[in-house]
Amino acid sequence: MEEVFELIKKEEERQARTLMLIPSENYTYSEVRSALGSFLVHKYAEGYPGKRYYQGNEFADQVETLAVEEAKKLFGVPFANVQPYSGSPANAAVYFALLNPGDGIMGLELSSGGHLTHGHPKITFSGKYFESIRYGLDPEKEKYFDFEKIRELALKEKPKIIVVGTTAFPRTLNWEKFAQIADEVGAYLMADISHIAGLVVGGVHPSPAPYAHIITSTTHKTLRGPRGAIILVTDKGLKKDKDLGEKINKAVFPGLQGGPHLHSIAGIAIALKKAGSNSFRDYARQVVKNAAVLAEELKSLDFDLVTGGTDNHLMVLDLRNIGIDGKKAAVLLEESGIILNANTIPNDPNPPFRPSGIRLGTPAVTVRGMKEEEMKEIAGLINLVLKGKKNVLKEVETLCERFPIPE
Repeated sequence: MEEVFELIKKEEERQARTLMLIPSENYTYSEVRSALGSFLVHKYAEGYPGKRYYQGNEFADQVETLAVEEAKKLFGVPFANVQPYSGSPANAAVYFALLNPGDGIMGLELSSGGHLTHGHPKITFSGKYFESIRYGLDPEKEKYFDFEKIRELALKEKPKIIVVGTTAFPRTLNWEKFAQIADEVGAYLMADISHIAGLVVGGVHPSPAPYAHIITSTTHKTLRGPRGAIILVTDKGLKKDKDLGEKINKAVFPGLQGGPHLHSIAGIAIALKKAGSNSFRDYARQVVKNAAVLAEELKSLDFDLVTGGTDNHLMVLDLRNIGIDGKKAAVLLEESGIILNANTIPNDPNPPFRPSGIRLGTPAVTVRGMKEEEMKEIAGLINLVLKGKKNVLKEVETLCERFPIPE
């Protein structure tokens, strides 16, 4: 037991003295951590509030109802399910609710910044049991998508679901354009906003709620909640299928999951409540400001950025011009306390385990209170490591000491 707690303490120390720049990682609130370690961890609660299979769920029902109501209010939708264990199971539940094996899922290809669960072929459940239909980025087109080409593909392949969501796309998503295509072919439009949910509720990225039928999202990342996920159905979704919410509920339980993780659901309720505050909106704005400055500073240091910059919380650097692959770069930076990840670039000539790019973002360093000047400093440190092959661990630790992780 002592060994486990020693390792937890070492991880806490590692996080304190390094720069967390992986865009999908963030620091949650102390209240969320308290909920995760609460007595709710003991309780089984298969079913939904008021319709449990076990007794003793009076307070569990109230916790889950709070989380559901906060989600509906925050995103402006009539239905929410807060039980998915994580983002991939949430996406799987949507497919389980609406698709038969062999039906088409149309999603962004992985090398262009899509996600494995958006129909990536062969190696994922979404591409193995359903027809995989891929669209990609086109840097020459407005908003980096060739919407006429995507429309022609959709008309030809007739997907049952069109997924719009990214893990490494640094620009604003045009929900309306994708909705027009989905409506024309009769497909469901599913917006996976796992990366940008905090930016959406913070008012610095357009919401998909008026355009999509279904919205999925993790609750960590920019939302700063615990590991978990939510599935939302919009007014447009219920207009297309009045039973859509019930179908999703049944797909989550008993279709794919057993008892919900009530301690995580309590943490989700807390994070969603906080995300509706003015302070959270200030945070979201600063995340985007920081990302813009970091991107521009890296460009000034002759780094190539996919799409030339960023509109959101992340950026992808194409490292081919400096003669290093993404994996080697990520390892070098980790040795200096700068934590980010190797990442593919569109039409990447390198294999996935040694891609040409790296991905980095500003959600976590913004939580620590860092602003524009610190972003310039971070860009300079990255430059020293990747071009000068200099270890800057001491400089990183000094910066982290100036901006400790909030309690």
